[in-house]
Amino acid sequence: MTKILFVIPLVLITSAASAQQDRQKGHDACSRDVSRYCRAHMQDGDQVVLACLKQNRAKISKRCQQMLASHGQ
Repeated sequence: MTKILFVIPLVLITSAASAQQDRQKGHDACSRDVSRYCRAHMQDGDQVVLACLKQNRAKISKRCQQMLASHGQ
């Protein structure tokens, strides 16, 4: 029983770390595009910035476009 209780938090921590790495990669790929096209929305939250990037898809970098596509956006 003790082993099971120890493994569950470890899995959750690993999953959270992986999600943080994915988020950082997305940030790195799109940070210039956000600064250039979505600066006015940066304080409005991730969903608003994502919508802005989608609206400007034709203008954003290929790297950012690929990141959005790889995340189903």
